Amino acid sequence: MMEEQEKIEFKVAEIDAGTRLDKYVSALLEGKSRSYIQGMIEKGGVLVNGSIRKSNYPVREGDAVSVTIPEPEELGVKPEKIPLEILYEDSDLVVVNKKQGMVVHPASGVYSGTLVNALLEHCTDLSGINGVLRPGIVHRIDKDTSGILVIAKNDHAHNILAEQLKEHSMTRVYYALVEGIVKQDEGIVDAPLGRHPVEKIKMAVVKDGRHAVTHYRVIKRYKAQTLVECVLETGRTHQIRVHLAHIGHPVVGDPVYGHKKQRFKLEGQLLHAKKLGFIHPSTKEYVEFESPLPEHFEKVLNVLENELKKS
Repeated sequence: MMEEQEKIEFKVAEIDAGTRLDKYVSALLEGKSRSYIQGMIEKGGVLVNGSIRKSNYPVREGDAVSVTIPEPEELGVKPEKIPLEILYEDSDLVVVNKKQGMVVHPASGVYSGTLVNALLEHCTDLSGINGVLRPGIVHRIDKDTSGILVIAKNDHAHNILAEQLKEHSMTRVYYALVEGIVKQDEGIVDAPLGRHPVEKIKMAVVKDGRHAVTHYRVIKRYKAQTLVECVLETGRTHQIRVHLAHIGHPVVGDPVYGHKKQRFKLEGQLLHAKKLGFIHPSTKEYVEFESPLPEHFEKVLNVLENELKKS
């Protein structure tokens, strides 16, 4: 039997009816592989209406699905030769451009192929503040969100960077392609975020949630989508994805908060952490880094551009 750490329960919504149980759960438990979820199902860690079902069971609207998250194993994280796109590095920090599909740090069920595994191969020194599984990790972006992250190489740098995050003084700019035409040229979404009242693994706008503010600006309108720039004032879990869905414009390709039927064959949401700026821990000067949109993002924009020209 699995050692119980946390039990999460949620009901299947109408839009998800007919989805395989393993696929449904893996979409909600971000950062955990499909094979890991299948293992949980086989061991009885996933129940449907109190009963064990097979991985290929098609969930039905109203099904009560409970997931027992096993206790994380305190394993040593092994260095792995994984290519890294390094934008900047010195004795205090490393700034990387993370690819879509890469998990930032190991967690229960995911101990290889992460950014931390790659960093341990590249660096001999990383901040130890966040423990064995998250060395150097000051902040995160979702597995299927691409873009810039800063990693601390020592505790001094980690503390200073973490304080800037806490004070909301770090510049964090994202580009997102969203569904529909955003009418306002710019706006602010000021809506508190917390766990979804039914699907506990998801985040949602809730009355008693944590303060969350996202500023957005339209960059370009296409026929049925809009490219927007989002600036984080706060940095809650899934903040941009939930806020944009809340105003009726979910991120294209988002498997959790977006439209179930996707036009483009994507591996995840078209959300990119494009710009990151902060006060350097040692020089005390403001530094800023920027990365271009990844190829999979640009490919979709090119399709939309061509459609505009033909219309």
